[in-house]
Amino acid sequence: MADEESPERGFTIVDRRGERDEEPEEEEVVAPASERTAGGASLPEADFPSFLLSLATSALFHLGLVADPETGERTEPNLELARHTIDTLALLEGKTRGNLTDEEAELLTNLLTELRMRFVEASK
Repeated sequence: MADEESPERGFTIVDRRGERDEEPEEEEVVAPASERTAGGASLPEADFPSFLLSLATSALFHLGLVADPETGERTEPNLELARHTIDTLALLEGKTRGNLTDEEAELLTNLLTELRMRFVEASK
């Protein structure tokens, strides 16, 4: 199945339907999201709340409030990128209005409120 040395590679399927004298072709196939890992940890299921939280984390990173996961160090705030990410969440709020569950709508509203307040604080 998955190659132990490179977990990001997925697995290989060998097509043996061709002639026996030919070398079989190998095709790399990406594992389903439920089986993928990032640094040894399994990734969450791709759903709307996870997507929103991912964007919110990105905004917090650009505000300099979350450390870089690779270095463990906080970077200087990039207010332009933070604003763009917050605006993207606001766009999603408008475009999905009336199509979200109550929980999803509440999460999006709360994230936007929190991020906007933190943006104002970081802008001072």
